Amino acid sequence: MRLILVAGATDTAKIDGISAAGANSDLLAHTPSADLELVEYGSLVRAPELPVSPTGCPTPAAVTRAVRESLGLDFLAVDAGLSVPTGAPTVNVGAKRGRDIREVDPVPTAPGAFLAARQLGRSLPDDELVVGETIPGGTTTALGTLRALGEGWPVSSSFPENPTELKESVVAEGLDASGIDAGEFAHEPLLAVRAMGDPVLAVVAGLTAGALSADKSVILGGGTQLLTAAALVRHEGIADPLTLATTSYLAADVPALDEAARSLDVDLVVTDPGFGERDDALARYAAGEAKEGAGMGGALLLAERAGVLDDVAAQTVKVVETAGVEHGP
Repeated sequence: MRLILVAGATDTAKIDGISAAGANSDLLAHTPSADLELVEYGSLVRAPELPVSPTGCPTPAAVTRAVRESLGLDFLAVDAGLSVPTGAPTVNVGAKRGRDIREVDPVPTAPGAFLAARQLGRSLPDDELVVGETIPGGTTTALGTLRALGEGWPVSSSFPENPTELKESVVAEGLDASGIDAGEFAHEPLLAVRAMGDPVLAVVAGLTAGALSADKSVILGGGTQLLTAAALVRHEGIADPLTLATTSYLAADVPALDEAARSLDVDLVVTDPGFGERDDALARYAAGEAKEGAGMGGALLLAERAGVLDDVAAQTVKVVETAGVEHGP
């Protein structure tokens, strides 16, 4: 068993109102790098501070770290186009930061990164992989990728109120800029993610495709971004069993998630960590913030399997308390 966190960046996140994966716009770029450090070390090394939402909801990476500590999970961090260096050791697959999807050819490294990640996924010695992502703005690029593939499913948001109209407008501008129609890249997933996606989607899909080709079990730990990665895999013609593990908060935000998973022949598993019963910052998840990310859904599934789900909240608080101090230069 190995936990993998794929981290990268897209300039789409710079659009005002797109992402809450950081306390402010200046810190948004540091979130993926900080998430890798947190899951790797349980503390921050180069990142300036613990990623939180504008209202103080801690990054889902704190939950993933708590489960990793409890279960002693092996961990691999993959650089899928970070815009800020991280202090965590990473594997590089040639991905570069994605540009705004309203520009032409925003992810030119997607095909090459997919192929390199596929080889990595095939070569890892583990029988089972849990793959998560961290990329601000990733639900909007996921929406763009779905539309390019011809999939009509909705995506979630890190905000309590999903800025659906804004996302759809950005995607429409992106399709127009690329000169493509919705569905034009059905069964051409590398073109879809290159034109309307982000480098993290390309790498997650590549890792998944490679692992499945080597008869490994894959759990995609996340929400609609990981559903989009599953769609890329299916449009590549890969039909092997695949699981999407997410949180009850994400599932509540996207009622169509179960139908979408069935349409892609993906087994959906939903886990409730019980954060809504608390009176601390973790209760913000139940209020609709963050909901998922950094492999949280996959980590919670593993915790439930191991019978330690009831301990996750307290362990997460300890992680936040340890890491929630000032760091950086």
